[in-house]
Amino acid sequence: MAKFAVIGLGKFGYTVATSLHENGAEVIAIDNDQSLIDDIAGKVTNPVRMNSTNEEDLKKIGIRDVDAAILAIGNNLEVSVLTAVILKKLGVAKIFAKVDSKIHARILEMLGIPQENIIFPEEIVGKQLANSLLSRTIRNYVDLYSGHSLVELEAPEEWYGKTLQELALPTKKKVNVVAIKYKESIVSEQGDIHFKMRVNDLPGANDVIHEGDIIVLVGSQNKIVELMNETGK
Repeated sequence: MAKFAVIGLGKFGYTVATSLHENGAEVIAIDNDQSLIDDIAGKVTNPVRMNSTNEEDLKKIGIRDVDAAILAIGNNLEVSVLTAVILKKLGVAKIFAKVDSKIHARILEMLGIPQENIIFPEEIVGKQLANSLLSRTIRNYVDLYSGHSLVELEAPEEWYGKTLQELALPTKKKVNVVAIKYKESIVSEQGDIHFKMRVNDLPGANDVIHEGDIIVLVGSQNKIVELMNETGK
């Protein structure tokens, strides 16, 4: 089981911690505010009230054993930097950090945290919103920090009735289909028809695209943008 530590339980840290736990990960959630610890209790594996700049306390909770630490203290530069120094000293395998300024980001880079692991939440949300607004077919867009993007694309009309093999998106467009979301009709005992969104997370070559399907794609950012431009007209 993957194991993570989330340090700082503001909106960003709380969302990351609870989402990781909901998806089966073991999560240590750390903050020095008891009310935040009380709020997240039961939603993570181990909520801990402590000062993240206390090296000995970090050792006691097994910080060295986590697969990654998410440093979500964006609004306190001094605490964020000092905690990052301690995490590096203790040999934490991967560190991701939320920052609120370019100076903050630059300092963490100088400490050895890779640029792709440094997160500007507002900038990310802004880019995602802009990409969604610019294309009528885009439902969701996420940059993955590795030069790749994930996008939820409403199937364009020219894809209707075609199989994934016929579309050949990996070879023709250099993007991969990772899931297909589709509406399934459900008839109630009273005879009413309702629609529920289902997910085919193992799509095969013979799966057919239908009107209303949402295609989840992953590819390099430039190839995703090219596809968005083609299908968004």
